[in-house]
Amino acid sequence: MAGYIHGSDPAERRRLARLNVLLNERSLREMAPRPGERILDLGAGQGQLARAMARATGRPVVGVEQSSSQAREALDLAAAAAEAHLLDLRVGDAADPPLGEAEWGTFDLAHARFLLEHVPEPERVVEAMVRAVRPGGRIVLSDDDHDVLRLHPEPPGLRAAWEAFLRSYDRNGNDPFVGRRLAALLHRAGALPSRITWVFFGACAGEPDFPAFVENLSQNLRGARELIAGTGLVDGPALERLAEELRSFAERPDAAIWYAMAWAEGTRPER
Repeated sequence: MAGYIHGSDPAERRRLARLNVLLNERSLREMAPRPGERILDLGAGQGQLARAMARATGRPVVGVEQSSSQAREALDLAAAAAEAHLLDLRVGDAADPPLGEAEWGTFDLAHARFLLEHVPEPERVVEAMVRAVRPGGRIVLSDDDHDVLRLHPEPPGLRAAWEAFLRSYDRNGNDPFVGRRLAALLHRAGALPSRITWVFFGACAGEPDFPAFVENLSQNLRGARELIAGTGLVDGPALERLAEELRSFAERPDAAIWYAMAWAEGTRPER
C-alpha cells in the first residue's frame, strides 16, 4: 500500500511473518470465527491469518492484498503448507475490493488488521467492509494507537525516536492513532458498533516470547528509518544507538513491553 512506512524488503516480510506467530491466536480468540462463515480479509498480507480463519470456518477466505509481491508470497506459503485451497487471494485496493457484483452483501464477516493506519482515507475501507457483509454480518477492525506503547525501564532515546516515528505517519497523510477511532469509523460507515476491547501485545523478560517482541519493535523502527530521519527529530547515529540500547534492554531480567492493539466490532443493520 502506498502509505506503508515500513518498506517491503525481506527483513520486513520476515518481521510480519513473526508478527503473525505472536498475534494470530490472540486475534482469532477475539474474532471467534464460526463454522461455515464466509470471511473477507482486507490487507491480507502473507495470508497466515486468513488461512487460520479458513481452518476455523471450514471455508476459503477471500483475501485482498494491494502488494503483488506480498500476494505471490502468500500463495507460495499457502501452497507449501498444502493449504492453497483455503485462500482465495486477490490483488487490489482495500477501499475498492475486487469483488464480483454478486458477492457484495454476502459475507458473514469482514476483517482488517494493521491496515487502517496505513491508508489516508480509512473511512472508505470501512464503508466497503460494511457493504461487503450481509445484513447482520460482522465487521471487525483491529489497529494501532501508537500512543499506548510503554517500555520499562525505558531505553534512552526511545521516546524521541517514537515521536519521530509517529510524525512519519503524519508525513504520509496517515493516522498513527487510528485505533482510538475504530468505533467511530464503524458508526460513520453505517455499522452498529457492538464491542471494543484491547488485544494485549507485550511481554516481560521472563516470558519465552519477550525477545521476539523486542525484535519486532526494533525492526519496526528500522524499517521506517529513512522516514524517521526525514522528520529531523532524530538522526541516523541516534537510531543506531537506540538499536544497541534495545539489544541491551532485551537482556534485562526486569524489562517489560506494554502495548495493545485496539479492537472494535460492529454489525451491518438488518435494515
